[in-house]
Amino acid sequence: MNLMNLSSVNAIKPYHDAGLNKIYGLLFCDSADLYKSDTQPAGYPWNILLADNPDLDKLQAITVDETVETRPRILAYNLLLAKGFPVHAKELLGVIIEVAVGDGLDVVAAFSDGTCRYLNHSEKVLVWDTQTDKSNQLVSQLFSDSMNVVNRIGPWDQGRTSYPTEGMIKLSFLVSDGLYFGQGPFGALQNDPMAGPVINSAVQLMTYLIDQAV
Repeated sequence: MNLMNLSSVNAIKPYHDAGLNKIYGLLFCDSADLYKSDTQPAGYPWNILLADNPDLDKLQAITVDETVETRPRILAYNLLLAKGFPVHAKELLGVIIEVAVGDGLDVVAAFSDGTCRYLNHSEKVLVWDTQTDKSNQLVSQLFSDSMNVVNRIGPWDQGRTSYPTEGMIKLSFLVSDGLYFGQGPFGALQNDPMAGPVINSAVQLMTYLIDQAV
């Protein structure tokens, strides 16, 4: 998988608004192209991540740099994987839950640094970069429930698939050694002993984030 030319991934556009589609794509940290623009990030770690031919040793250093935000670390891991560099760690770094709502899409994304994003089917965005004891607790619970799933399934060895259609839900787990995901009817996964707790934790996190924005 070549992360520098993921035309199929970059073509996944669930929203009418182009800016929102970009925000959606950035959640998965699997396309360096999305960061490349006239206003692309500058300085470390982006000078390494967005290089035409990123240095493998420097990418590896980014993955373990706790001073770097989670999403650049995920991108560094994905660039290493795309180049065939073996990643032996199995660290859960992000959880993304997508639910089709009518002709729109609700998305809740949480990352290991406590940051979160909520994209509403009405095409509104909630950015959560402030950590509170409650939000950290909710993210921690979501990650704990998600790790129970990750430990029982394997990574997906192909490119990211499209968003779920009506009546469906998709659970994506951004792990250091690749993308893990599951998808199925909302009701079935909600009652599933592995997926159900993840969905419940995601709903609690989403509810909290929405309440803070009111």
